[in-house]
Formats: sequence, C-alpha cells, structure tokens
Amino acid sequence: MQYFDFLSASQKEDVFFKLPGSVTKDSPKHILEHALGAALYVPGNRKDIADVMINNKYPELCSVVFCLEDSIGDCEVLQAENNLVSQADMIYQAQKLQNISGDVLPLMFIRVREPEQMLELGNKLGRALHLFTGFVFPKFSMLNAEHYLDTLTKLSQESGIVLYGMPIFETPDLLAMETRAKALQELKSTLGFYQDIVLNIRIGATDLCGLYGIRRKPETPIYDVLVISDFIKDIVNYFGLQFVISGPVWEYFEDASRTVQTFGPNWADAGESSLVINRYIDGLINETLLDLANGIHGKSVIHPSQIKAVQSLHVISMEDYLDALSIVESADGTRGVVKSSFSNKMIEIKPYLSWAKKILLKAEIYGVYHENRSYTDILRASKPLSNLGSFGS
Repeated sequence: MQYFDFLSASQKEDVFFKLPGSVTKDSPKHILEHALGAALYVPGNRKDIADVMINNKYPELCSVVFCLEDSIGDCEVLQAENNLVSQADMIYQAQKLQNISGDVLPLMFIRVREPEQMLELGNKLGRALHLFTGFVFPKFSMLNAEHYLDTLTKLSQESGIVLYGMPIFETPDLLAMETRAKALQELKSTLGFYQDIVLNIRIGATDLCGLYGIRRKPETPIYDVLVISDFIKDIVNYFGLQFVISGPVWEYFEDASRTVQTFGPNWADAGESSLVINRYIDGLINETLLDLANGIHGKSVIHPSQIKAVQSLHVISMEDYLDALSIVESADGTRGVVKSSFSNKMIEIKPYLSWAKKILLKAEIYGVYHENRSYTDILRASKPLSNLGSFGS
C-alpha cells in the first residue's frame, strides 16, 4: 500500500516534494512500526469486510484492526470469529485468483480477547493467516504479558509467518500512582526481551478515562485530562527510546446530517475561505499535533472520516526534511552546529540526530510536502466518504 494513493498524479505532484513510498506487511520492522498511520478499528462481525478490502472501497485506509473484543458482545465472540475467518478466506481467494494484489491491501491486524484465541484463529484462518501483520493485545499487563507474547511467538513459528504484537496499556495498575512505577518497570523488562515482535505500544485512553468516570468533550484533547496526560508522559519516558508509541483514540466523528461546519483554531493557515470543517475534526487535528509534539506516532481511529486528517499530519514538512538532511549529513564529527536551510534556527547536530533519523524514515513512508503545502491541501482533495462503521479503544 501507499499513503495518499487516492490523490491523482497531478495532485501528488502539486502537494509532494517527495512522494510517499510503498509499504507492505513484509517491509522491515523499523518501517512497519512507523507506518501504521491512522489504524481504523472495525468490529469483527461486519459482513462487508471482504468487500471493502477486495474492492479498495476506501483508498485512504492503510491499516486496520478487526476487533473481537469490546466492539462485540460477549455472546457474539464465536460468531464474530467465524465471520472474520470467512471474510479473510474471501480476501485470500481473491488474491489467489489475482483479483487483488497483496501490495495494495492495508496492514491488517486482529484484536483478540485472550492469548488462546490467537492459536484458535490461526488454526481457523489456515492459509489466510498470511494476510495479517499481527495481533493487538487488550488489557495488557504483567498478568498476561508473557502469555500473549509467548503465544504469538509459537503461532509465528508454527505457521512460518512473521507476526507482530501490539499491546494496549489500559489497566488500572498502570494508571494508579501507587502501582504504576513497579508495573511499568516490569513491563519494560518483559517487552524488551520480546522487542523484535512488538510493533507498537498503544494507549487505551477510553478505558483509562472510564476508571475515573471521565468523558472528555470535543474541545478537550487528551493532554488536557491531567491524569491521562501524566500517564502518557510516563509511557513515553519508560518506553519511548525502544518502542514506537501510538496515540489514543479520538472518539468524535462527523455526522453529515448533523454537522455545523465552522472554522476551527487549527485552520488559520487554510488560505481559502471555502475550506470549512466541523469541531470534531478540528479537535482531532489539535490532538494529533500534540501527539507528534510528544513523540507519539500514529493514532487509533474509529471512523473513516478521521483517517485523512491523521495521516496528512504525518507527512513531513519541507523545513523539517531539509533540517534532518542537514543534521545527518553533518554528523561526521567535523561540526557541532549548523544553520538551518531556512536560516531561522541554530541546529545542534548531536542532540537532534535521533530526531533527524526519524524524520527521514517517516519521509520515506508519508512523503514530504512542498514548501507552500501542508495537511490542508490533502484535506481539500476529494474525500472518499465511508459508512464502514466505527469502533476504537
């Protein structure tokens, strides 16, 4: 798959200085872990999954999580499992008949309820298991961490398929101050041992807010909810040097029949009065910018209308790209400081070398904007509307 493939050739030429690159489930881990963008959560009991994937109905979709946990009722688990297996087999058969290329499929994951479910699904999926990039582990804690990761390792070895895991941090012991430090330290040690198969660490803000009876409004980014902001700070501190951390879900999405379009505070640079949005997307943009500012990459989303906003913000600006190139090219020990290409800042090479390498890596995935282009140009482009349904955590 390739980000922003829904844009025409002329639109891409107008927007991008450097085009996004291609990514598949077989790309190297250091690429994949930064390439999830807006990961759309979809209930595993939907009957149109194969149709959506085979016909590429939503070309903005680049990563998807089929959920067998909170999005379905406890009495629906077996039905949803069988449905997902049936849908996956249809995708597999379409690929086998060359009706669809694996290169255009989004990165696909399954969110399970417990470790044993992975093995059961692996057996049921059979050859279709190779379609998936891995599994998502809800309620991940020291009570189940090794079980999840050992089971994933076993399934990967038995099937001969490279599979990755994405734990979700959302349990009370990780949030409560009296248990957090010990729990995070233990998880850090365990996850470090399995680092090669852990693709992302994901933050379950909905469950965590629920513990304290908190439900935020569209105008409230998660970073304004202090108990969660403090938690995110610790997650980045403990795990940010070893792992890619993904941003929590944004719960609000556009209902076209009820939307009142307004200019939001993040659209001051829009440049055209015709560009109007609703407060839900503006809130999502604001929170995604805060994710990126805090070293968090990618985001869980629960509705297709959220995808383009998140992913357009992951494209690298021309200024950051040139700064990163300058830092990497000057990291031979001959200089300690360089002036930026835009002549607007001093750049210390050693402190920003890690940042520069990440920028260049993300540039290969999401591309680089022309100097006078930004996320607003992608959001102006025609958007494939979707009624795929919604769910996230």
